Amino acid sequence: MATTKLAGNPVQLAGDFPGKGTAAKNFVAVKQDLSEISLESFQGKRKVLNVFPSIDTDVCATSVRTFNKRAAGLENTQVICLSADLPFAHKRFCGAEGIENVVTGSIFRNPDFARDYGLLIEDGPLAGLSARAVIVLDENNTVLYAQVVDDITHEPDYDGALAVL
Repeated sequence: MATTKLAGNPVQLAGDFPGKGTAAKNFVAVKQDLSEISLESFQGKRKVLNVFPSIDTDVCATSVRTFNKRAAGLENTQVICLSADLPFAHKRFCGAEGIENVVTGSIFRNPDFARDYGLLIEDGPLAGLSARAVIVLDENNTVLYAQVVDDITHEPDYDGALAVL
């Protein structure tokens, strides 16, 4: 069982985090307009999965803003921001911030996503949510880069994730 930290305190994660060279599991998430997306929705594109606990926290919001800005010009690449927040929260945040270059996906209809990706927080105050991670996939959904942050309160390694693209 993997672990990460929350403000320096260890938290247990359930599931198996995908490693470099492995095939990413398909998933279903809900967009802001309540339609569903999956990895298959972005077939033939490179994907950056920006996974986090909640859009309503500072570090999570910063990661969405940063990927919106830095990945906007990347050719044939889609950033998909995933959390358990309802699509309404994603829509409110993206509208207020002018976020247009990423797709948000709520996993509220697919709670197995966090376990399937080895990111389900099992204990502590965020139990039931996803740990912060970035997974970069090629056009065929093979993992090119995978990072679970060392502490959920830390930002992901944007440079490392975007360098593989």
